Amino acid sequence: MAADSMPMNHSSHLSLVIQDISLFSDDNFDTKAWINEILKNGENEKDGKSTMSMVMKLQLYVQQVHNALENTTQEIQGSLPTILRDSKNLQEEALILKEKMVLVKDEVLKIEEETGNSINTIKKLDTFKNQLFLAKQGLHESDNWTILVNDLEEVFDSKNIENISKRILGMQNSLKLLVNVSDYDERKLQLEGLKNRLEAIASPSIVQAFSSNNSEQSIFFVKIFTSINRSAQLKKYYQKCQKDILLKKWRDQLEIEHEDSVVQLVHNYFNVLLSNWHNQCKWFHQVFGNDASLELFVDTYIDVLSSLEPSINVCADAALKQVGDKLSLLHELKETTKQFANSLIKLLEPVKLDNNKLSLMMKAVYKPMVPYVGKFAAYEQANLMKKLSTLNCMKEELPDTIQALGLSTPSIIEICRTAKKHCYEITENCGYCGLLIALRAFLLGYADFYRVALRQLDRNKKNEEDWVTFQMCFTLLQSAGEVLINFQQLEKDLTATVLDINQKHNAIEFKYLLLNASDLKEFESLVKCVTEGTKLSLLDQAINEFNRLCSDIHHTTYQVVFAPISVQLEVVQSPKTWSQFANSALHNSDLPDYSFTPQEYITQIGQYIMTLPQHLEPFLFRENPALSCALKSVDQDYSNAADIEGALADVFLKLVAKGTCQNFSDKILSICELSQPSSRQLAHDICYLNNVLKDLGFSVSENLQQLAVLLKIPSDQYQAQSVGCSARYVAAVRQMRNITSN
Repeated sequence: MAADSMPMNHSSHLSLVIQDISLFSDDNFDTKAWINEILKNGENEKDGKSTMSMVMKLQLYVQQVHNALENTTQEIQGSLPTILRDSKNLQEEALILKEKMVLVKDEVLKIEEETGNSINTIKKLDTFKNQLFLAKQGLHESDNWTILVNDLEEVFDSKNIENISKRILGMQNSLKLLVNVSDYDERKLQLEGLKNRLEAIASPSIVQAFSSNNSEQSIFFVKIFTSINRSAQLKKYYQKCQKDILLKKWRDQLEIEHEDSVVQLVHNYFNVLLSNWHNQCKWFHQVFGNDASLELFVDTYIDVLSSLEPSINVCADAALKQVGDKLSLLHELKETTKQFANSLIKLLEPVKLDNNKLSLMMKAVYKPMVPYVGKFAAYEQANLMKKLSTLNCMKEELPDTIQALGLSTPSIIEICRTAKKHCYEITENCGYCGLLIALRAFLLGYADFYRVALRQLDRNKKNEEDWVTFQMCFTLLQSAGEVLINFQQLEKDLTATVLDINQKHNAIEFKYLLLNASDLKEFESLVKCVTEGTKLSLLDQAINEFNRLCSDIHHTTYQVVFAPISVQLEVVQSPKTWSQFANSALHNSDLPDYSFTPQEYITQIGQYIMTLPQHLEPFLFRENPALSCALKSVDQDYSNAADIEGALADVFLKLVAKGTCQNFSDKILSICELSQPSSRQLAHDICYLNNVLKDLGFSVSENLQQLAVLLKIPSDQYQAQSVGCSARYVAAVRQMRNITSN
């Protein structure tokens, strides 16, 4: 009994550890880890009963596995003979099948050889059969064509478009099978004539359907015209209807909104066109299906914009006659046009429209602006001249005029920059040639103000010291220099804009949209000259005019400064000046030079020259960019001394000294007669002038130095000591001193 109960006990123990034993099937089973885990779970037990029980369970499980393996091995050994027998039978059947396939192949080849001629005969018979069928069908269709032609006249009388189209479609199908008949071309022409008759009958209904947006009727006609290959003609009807509708909306709008401004009128109509585009695109796809519509709409809108009656230009011209600020009106009109063009471009973005087609569309949109861009020079020039007249630079008093001119420079430059802004706003900078024309006229007009002031200064000149006029001259010269500086900067801005225009490559180039052929050629020539570095001054005439002005103002300033010197030098050629020395005690030629004193005229000149620096100090002895710029255009010496402090004053004083010496020399050469004392006195006067000029850092001219030497030479030694001097001066002094020539 105990023995019988043992398996039961082992079985019950085995069932308790099935879950633990299942871990053995894991590929990553770790024996040590599993044993440690079992021992850990039973570590609270004081004896080894749990461990012994587990060992017993494992022994029972191993025994069971051995039994199972033994049973499986015996079963496999028992089934092996059957498997071998089946494999042998399968091999024998494969060999038999192979032999049969060889026999079948031989039979097929034999049949092909025996029946080859028969098959070719069958093919020929089949071809004859097809040809006979086509001939039969052609005779049938020919008979059908005759029947349809005979019935069609009655159907045409009924004007039933659907019935007519069915018969024409039948004739069209028949004609496809009659390609080889002798009168095929005549039948084709006959069919086209019938299609034309159908189109003429249907055209009023087509126009009515398209004009009223009747989808059902329109779809009906689309099916008919598509079936007879006339869909392109149907689209032309659609385009014509759309054109008539849109042109009528323009005329109606002119009647209803005749009190609105032309800009508002154009803006509203453009909105109508955009709204119509959206609505008709949906309707077109509904009626015509997925057929391409954008090019059709583009062609339609090009036609509409070119056919508006009255045109946008006519309306704009009428409005321009009634407004004072024409540029503002043109700016608003152009912005409205540009917004419409951009909206159309966005509508066309989803589809890759041909660039030529897009260009034609944009030309039609911007066409009304072309005449006004061409006249931009006239419009802008009129605007600039109006602004010039309001500057009020010409005052009753000359000082006020000069002050007003100095204060006007910022306003002038701002007006020029506003004109530049107008050029961009109205012409997208394509009217640059016109802008330059307008600026040239404006700036030359502004230069006339300076000319008027300069003439007044000339009239105010006196033959005496006049430091008030002197100051006004320098103030006017400084103002002209300030204008030149601003002109040069403005020209840089204009040039930079031209270069920027050339560098930009927009999808739409406005020069092709806003300029006619001659203006485009002139514009591209301007851009080419600037970009290729040609010596081209965009404001050349205005800058040259102010350069001349600076030179003329400087000349007047010099005359004002030199006038007192010129007056004093007049006494040099007067006989009275030198006759007083005829019986003088200074007749003795051996007297030293200090016995002579300079005459009043030369001391007056010397004192006057010595006072010049203090009068020049407010203008030329400090940093003055405007005056420096003005003087640079007068003389190269000013340009060389522009960066040296006080050097401009030195240049001016040098010019005065040079002029004094030249004038003094000329006056001396005009003297008729000089006695020996007079001659030495004149030489002493020259030496005095030389001393004055030395104090200022200069010296008398070479001519005066030679004259002083010649005047001092004793008469009996004149021939010998005059060697090396100018022959002209030697002869002149000999004559005035009455020295006989050996």
